Amino acid sequence: MSAITRSLLKLRPLGGFQGLVGTQSARSAGNWNKDWKPGKYPVTPEERAAAARKYGLRPDEYEPYPDDGLGFGDYPKLPVVSAEARDPYRDWDHPEHRRDFGEPIHASADMYGLDRIDDTQKPRFSLNDQALSFFGVMAAFFAAYFYLNDNKMHWPVLPKQYPEEGKTHYTFEPAE
Repeated sequence: MSAITRSLLKLRPLGGFQGLVGTQSARSAGNWNKDWKPGKYPVTPEERAAAARKYGLRPDEYEPYPDDGLGFGDYPKLPVVSAEARDPYRDWDHPEHRRDFGEPIHASADMYGLDRIDDTQKPRFSLNDQALSFFGVMAAFFAAYFYLNDNKMHWPVLPKQYPEEGKTHYTFEPAE
């Protein structure tokens, strides 16, 4: 056992001891890039041009969200194009999200993924048809409930037996 410990201690200057034993830890920065953090709302044309350059947009197509206190800052107001509406056969850098590397995404991009809603296509059924179907099904369930409510079924149960004076509910004597 001491030979194993000595051999591991010899690896220590090479950095092998920490990796083998697990005493070294590394900080993971995660997915956040501080360069993509929205800055302050651009007021001057120079600030607008700098923000457009930051997000890879031309100054004429860059439009920030209104400064209404929600905290979007200089983030560009992009059109809503859900991942479902994008070309599935294109060679995307991130095909699971149907987007390219470095492409600015909508501020609510988590709502427009492949497994989420798609606002860009016309719905299959109109809102009136959806409401009519919903209220029709609910009315059918309520009608069935109120029609069948007075015809309840219960398991046959005898009245509860409470001990009282002069009344025998059971006996341990053999039946005659």
